[in-house]
Amino acid sequence: MRVLVVGGHGKVARLLLPLLVEAGHEVTALFRDPAHRADVAATGATPVVADVERLGVEELAALFSGQDAIVWSAGAGGGNPARTYAVDRDAAIRSMTAALLAGVQRYVMVSYFGSQIEHGVAPEHPFFPYAEAKAAADAHLTGTTLAWTVLGPSRLTDDPPTGRIETANQGATAGSVSRADVAAVVAHALREPATIHRTIRFNSGATPIADALSEDDLA
Repeated sequence: MRVLVVGGHGKVARLLLPLLVEAGHEVTALFRDPAHRADVAATGATPVVADVERLGVEELAALFSGQDAIVWSAGAGGGNPARTYAVDRDAAIRSMTAALLAGVQRYVMVSYFGSQIEHGVAPEHPFFPYAEAKAAADAHLTGTTLAWTVLGPSRLTDDPPTGRIETANQGATAGSVSRADVAAVVAHALREPATIHRTIRFNSGATPIADALSEDDLA
């Protein structure tokens, strides 16, 4: 599979890229800062410098052309509401339109556990722009004809991978999960048809990732 990861120098993405390469995929990573080229190349992915905040739909579609799947793992990083809306909402939505234009059906969004229109975050809270932006992007994605998956991990940690999670379907409430396990979930979701057209909220747990993302557990 030819997989393009948007936000290819992010903390989750840098753990994801080698997993995809090791699984035999042809991997391209998009990122904004040219100084990160060597870091990305070291994962085995093909590095491409591109600022998705400033690219239009047609430019994104040209970058997406020939891919089999898009993984959105980009984000503004907080601290600047205008950039949060510009990247986490507007650029993400443009990327979905671009995927359709380029004929790329598979699209995996890395979101967060509490993402929903009625997120409950107060407007004066610093997290509000991110909650609003992700809710809008996720809602747009689920309304497209793409073969989408929305992944909603809990609070991210730098703990070692466990290979095990618990989904909201299994009763999970917001907790925490390692970035390494999030990367493994993304990699597995890409090849698991049962995850298509599903929003999967999860944190650390006791169920092997493959089992947690199976048709039986997601039903």
